[in-house]
Amino acid sequence: MPRTFNTAGPCDPRLHYMLPPERRLPGVRNLLDQQSYFVLHAPRQAGKTTSVRALAEHLRAEGRYAAVYASCEAGQAAGGDVEAGISAVVDSLRMQAREQLAPELQPAAEAEWRKPETRLWAFLADWARRSSLPVVLFLDEIDSLLDATLISVLRQLRTAYPDRPQSFPQSVVLVGLRDVRDYRLAVRPEPVTLGTASPFNIKIESLTLRNFTRDEVEELYSQHTAETGQAFTHEAVDRAFGLTRGQPWLVNALARQMVEKDVPDRNVPITAAHVEKAKEALIARRDTHLDSLIDRLREPRVRRVIEPLLAGDLVVGDRIDDDVAYVEDLGLIERHGEGHIRIANPLYHEVIPRALAGITQLTIPYSTSWYVRPDGRLDMDGLLAGFSGFWREHGEALLSSQPYPEAAPHLVLLAFLQRIVNGGGAIDREYALGMGRMDLCVRWPYPGGLQREAIEIKVWRPGRPDPQESGIEQLGGYLDRLGLDHGYLVIFDRRPNAAPVGERTEIEAEGRRIAVLRL
Repeated sequence: MPRTFNTAGPCDPRLHYMLPPERRLPGVRNLLDQQSYFVLHAPRQAGKTTSVRALAEHLRAEGRYAAVYASCEAGQAAGGDVEAGISAVVDSLRMQAREQLAPELQPAAEAEWRKPETRLWAFLADWARRSSLPVVLFLDEIDSLLDATLISVLRQLRTAYPDRPQSFPQSVVLVGLRDVRDYRLAVRPEPVTLGTASPFNIKIESLTLRNFTRDEVEELYSQHTAETGQAFTHEAVDRAFGLTRGQPWLVNALARQMVEKDVPDRNVPITAAHVEKAKEALIARRDTHLDSLIDRLREPRVRRVIEPLLAGDLVVGDRIDDDVAYVEDLGLIERHGEGHIRIANPLYHEVIPRALAGITQLTIPYSTSWYVRPDGRLDMDGLLAGFSGFWREHGEALLSSQPYPEAAPHLVLLAFLQRIVNGGGAIDREYALGMGRMDLCVRWPYPGGLQREAIEIKVWRPGRPDPQESGIEQLGGYLDRLGLDHGYLVIFDRRPNAAPVGERTEIEAEGRRIAVLRL
C-alpha cells in the first residue's frame, strides 16, 4: 500500500510521504549538547510536532539521551487553575515517558501531596537523578497553557535550571506558535505579553521552522512518483511551490487533492493545470487549516495588520510591532526584501479576500453569461459598467457591513469579479503596502487563447489628493510587467463631497489605453 500526503496530525514515515525532519532544524543538536533551554516556534501545521517527535526518537535510538516528547495541550482546560494545569503537564510527561523510554530511564512515582508551585520542579528533579542518561524534554503546545499555569511552568523550569544535568533535565525545548516572550495572558481584554521580565529568561535561542524549498517540494512529490509511477511535471512543481511558498500543509494538501481526487489514474502525469484546479478546490472547501486562519481574521490585532495590507496602506499603530510579530507567527504574513511585510503566499492572497467577501459574492445577482461575448472573450467594459450600477445601488450598504471597512471597496469589487469569473477564469492579486493600491489581473481562457485584463484599485480618502495621476503611473508599471497595452483604473471616492458614481473616461498614457472609472 503506497503512502499518502498527510494533512492531519503528525507525519508517520510508514504511512506518509515526508522529508527528513531534522533538515529544517539546523543547530538543534548543538544546542542540546550544550545543555541549552530554547524555543522552537512556527505557525500551525508547519511540521513542528512531526519534527520534534522524530528528533526525540532519533536521540533515543542513539542511546545518548532519555529524550521525551510530550504535549501540554491537556493543561489548557485548566485555565488559571494552577493545580489542575500542573497536574495535567506532569501526567502527560509521566505517560509519555512510559511509552517512549526503557524502564530504567522512566520517572518514579511522585508524591501527589506536593504543592502545585513545586510539583513539576520536584518531579523533573527526581527523574533526572534516577535516569542513567541525561533527560531531554520537548514540550509541545506550551502556549496552550494559560495565565498563572503557564507562568508557574516557566518559573519551575527556571528555578532548577542551574542544577542540570545531574538534578534536572539537561535540555528543555518549548514548542509552540510564538516566542516565549510573546505568550499571552488570555484573560485580558487585550492580549498582554510576559515582556522582558519573562519567567523563562534562561532561554538561549528562539528557532523557527522554515518552509520547504522548491527542491524539497519536488523531493516530496517524487516519493509519490517512486511508489506509484505517477509523475509531477516541472511546471506543476513550480506552480505548487509558487502558490504555497513551501508552506508544508499547503504543499501536502495540493498534492493530496490532485492524486486522490482529481487525477487518480496513475498513468496521467500531474500538470500545472491540475495544481490550479486543486487550489480552487482547497479554497472552496476551506479545510481545517484554512478555516482556522480565516477565523483569526476576526481578531482585532490581526485586522490591524491585514486590513492595511489589503487596502495598500501603511501599517501604523502604537502596538504594531507586537501585532506584526503575532500575525507573522500565525503564518498569515512574511517579511521579504528589506524587512517589508506581505501576505505569506499567493494561495493565502486568494483565501483571505475571498473569505472576507464571501457572503457578498453569494448575494451578487449577476452571472458569467451576462459578460461573455460571442467569441468567448470577457466584455470588460460591460463588466465594469455593470459593477458601477451595482455599486451605485448597493455600495453604501455593503461598505457598512464589511468586516474590514478600510478595505471594503477592494473586497466588494473582488467579490463581484470573482462572481463573474468563478469556474471559468482566475484573478491574480498584488498588494502594494504603503502605495494605497491593489493590482488585479483577470485571466480568462477563450477559444482563441488567454485573455488578460489589468485593473488597479485606488481609494480617494478625505484630505488626500486625487489619486488618478499616481494610479496611472502605477498601473503603467503593472502593465509593463504583464506585457499589456491597456488597463483599467478604478477610483473609489470616499470623500463626503464626492462626485456622482459612475464617471468614466479614456486616457492615452505612453501608448497605453487606460480607462478610468470613478465610483
